[in-house]
Amino acid sequence: MNKPDISVVCPCHNEQDVIPRFFAEIEKIFFDLPYSYEIIFINDGSTDTTLDEINSLSKIHKQVRVINLSRNFGKEAALTAGLDLAKGEAIIPIDADLQDPPELIRDFIREWQKGFDVVVAKRVDRSTDTFSKRVTANLFYRFHNSIAHPEIPDNVGDFRLISRRVVTAIQLLPENQRFMKGIFSWVGFKTSVVEYTRQPRAAGETSFNGWRLWNFALEGITSFSTAPLRIWLYLGVIVSLIAFVYGSAIIIRTMWHGVDLPGYASILSAVLFFGGIQLIGLGVMGEYIGRIYMETKGRPVYIVESDSDAEQNDTP
Repeated sequence: MNKPDISVVCPCHNEQDVIPRFFAEIEKIFFDLPYSYEIIFINDGSTDTTLDEINSLSKIHKQVRVINLSRNFGKEAALTAGLDLAKGEAIIPIDADLQDPPELIRDFIREWQKGFDVVVAKRVDRSTDTFSKRVTANLFYRFHNSIAHPEIPDNVGDFRLISRRVVTAIQLLPENQRFMKGIFSWVGFKTSVVEYTRQPRAAGETSFNGWRLWNFALEGITSFSTAPLRIWLYLGVIVSLIAFVYGSAIIIRTMWHGVDLPGYASILSAVLFFGGIQLIGLGVMGEYIGRIYMETKGRPVYIVESDSDAEQNDTP
C-alpha cells in the first residue's frame, strides 16, 4: 500500500449516516479491478461521529486512510489536503453522499488507460436538485464563463480522475483562497468527459445552504477574473459622460431661459442613486482587497491534526 495505483479522496463533514454505505460501494467497484487502491477520508471538523466511523474502517481495512484536520477549513481546503497526501498515480475526488455514482470510476479508469490525464464527470440530468439550485447553478456557469478565463465546463463538479502529473501541477499553485473547479480547469491537460445522471443524497443533509453557495460563487468569480473591477471603470466613464452632457445642457438652458427653481426630490434621488453606485463599487474593490489581505498572510490552506498512515508507520 506504499504506492497504490488509485487514490480515492473523500472530504467529509458530518457524513456519519452515509460512510458505511459509501465505503461498501467503493469496495464493490474495486473488487474486480486489477489495481491497488487507497481510500482517503479527510475529516473536515465534523461535529458528529464521522471521525469515529472512518477510524473504525481504517482499523479493519488497510486500504483506508484517515486524515483528520484540526478544525473545519472548508471543502476546498479538505480536497487540497487529500490531493497533497494521496499516493496514487491517479486520484479520484468524490463526495461521500453518493450523488456522484461510484460506478463511473470504471469509466474514468478506461479513459485514463487511453492516455487522458483528466476525466471529468458531467451532469446531464440534475432533476434531483431543487429548481432554485438548478437555475442558480446555470446562471453561475454562464456568468463565470463569460468573464473568466479559463472557462469552467458546465455542470462539472469535483468528481473526476486526475493523473499524478496533474496533481503535481496543482501543487505549484500557491494561493490560500482556493476555488478548485477553476484550478482544475486552469492547469489544463488532455481531458475526457463522461456523462451521468445526478442521484439524490443517500443520507444526511448538505451543509451548503444558499448563503454559502452565494459566497462560493463570489469566490469563483473573483479568483479567476478581474472583470468586476473593469465593469466599475466603464460604469464610471459612462456616468461621467452623462453628467457632462447633462451639465452642459443645464448651462445652455440657463443662458437662454434663465435659472429654474431647483427640484429637491430630483436632487435627493440623484444623490442616493450615485451614493449607492459608489458603495457597490467599494464593495467590489473590498472583495478583491480582502483576497489580497488573506493571501499576504501566507497561512497554510489546512492543518492536519492526525494521519492514520503516519500513525501506522510509527507503530513498532
